[in-house]
Amino acid sequence: MNGTAVVPSAGEQNRALWLSTVAFTVCFAVWTIFSIIGIQIKKDLGLNDTQFGLLVGTPILTGSLIRLVLGIWTDQYGGRVVFSGVMASGAIATVLLTFAYDYPTFLLAALGVGIAGGSFAVGIAYVSRWYPKGKQGTALGIFGVGNVGAAVTKFLAPFVLVAFGWKTVALVWAAALMVMAILFFLFAKDDPQLAERKRLGVKPESFASQMAPLKNLQVWRFSLYYFFVFGAFVALSLWLPRYFIGVYGVDIATAGMLGAAYSIPGSIFRAMGGMMSDKFGARRVMYWTFIASVVATFLLSYPATTYTVAGIRGPITFTMA
Repeated sequence: MNGTAVVPSAGEQNRALWLSTVAFTVCFAVWTIFSIIGIQIKKDLGLNDTQFGLLVGTPILTGSLIRLVLGIWTDQYGGRVVFSGVMASGAIATVLLTFAYDYPTFLLAALGVGIAGGSFAVGIAYVSRWYPKGKQGTALGIFGVGNVGAAVTKFLAPFVLVAFGWKTVALVWAAALMVMAILFFLFAKDDPQLAERKRLGVKPESFASQMAPLKNLQVWRFSLYYFFVFGAFVALSLWLPRYFIGVYGVDIATAGMLGAAYSIPGSIFRAMGGMMSDKFGARRVMYWTFIASVVATFLLSYPATTYTVAGIRGPITFTMA
């Protein structure tokens, strides 16, 4: 490519980063909507825990698999167009969710809702092109704070559900996503690489050539790492409210608050992880993350237990809840 690429200003970088972060937050809130409304749907349809697990996991399946295609489209057509399209499609699917009437139609609607989860691949590709390599970790870490959308759903959705029903939750979340899609399309700009390519009249790489990284074993290895780390985060984000209700008998609002207490630190540490990766290297930070995750999930998985020790003056009881 001939010519000198235009270096974006700090203002343009900040605009791209914060628009993308807010958009990802809304997308993540929609993507995890079944963590709350799924509990009511489970009651309405009389689902067992296996059926409930499949229902809440279906959007995650779509959001994960579609990321490959969305990432390629972002390279070809730019994050502004693709991100806006993802949000608009996810909003429409969330509205259609309110028309589901039995378990198969809920699963079908959940597949559509999962489109919102594909926004992560679009966002990281779009944001990274506004920053030099030495600052990409920090920028992508800030973008990753959008995971807090899971906490937004857990904080707010229970109150809307109790007051107006789960369909209102879906409609409000869909409206927020559609508004964000419009705002992003209007105010976001093409990334510097795409703008330069348009200026020079260079065609994007073919779909087949974009698939070339799949031949690299390292790509699959890091995908496996991501499967365990982010997969565990999303799985627990979806399942914890149901777990708290079933094990501790709390109401849905309290369960949502407790679930949000799990989601918020994960979002904050994403920003810290990005900055630490720039400073210490991604591999080292990743291993620290694995160790911390293993310890924390073991403690979380430990069942409620009561120990009784025979003391001199009678039994002494210790309880771990």
